Amino acid sequence: MPNDIVTIEPDDSLKTWGWVSYILHLVVAVGAVLPGAQASIGLLVIALVIDLIKREDAAGTWQASHFSWRIRSVLWAGVLYVLTSWLWLLFLVPGWIAWALISLWFLYRIVKGMVRMNAGRPMDTSNVI
Repeated sequence: MPNDIVTIEPDDSLKTWGWVSYILHLVVAVGAVLPGAQASIGLLVIALVIDLIKREDAAGTWQASHFSWRIRSVLWAGVLYVLTSWLWLLFLVPGWIAWALISLWFLYRIVKGMVRMNAGRPMDTSNVI
């Protein structure tokens, strides 16, 4: 008689949470790059909370680097947005350019992380940014 009980291994659960977080980050990143497609900052906060909570569960696994990667991506993007926000107040075009570059950088990091996670590979977290 076949066993109808489905068990989820911790690694599978972490990967599922990782995909949920990456998809939420991706929605926000695409919204930041495409004019008029702004996603809610709430999605980013939800993804960040998921990463902060589940990071401890991922300790010691190849997926731990992905949780750290996403957290650092959000924090660095936030710092860069804050540091360049004065450009919006003084000069509209340089502010737009700075934020567009930050948004593209954030999108790049999210896509890079998704590709590596799909391949079952950890992120190289030796770089600060």
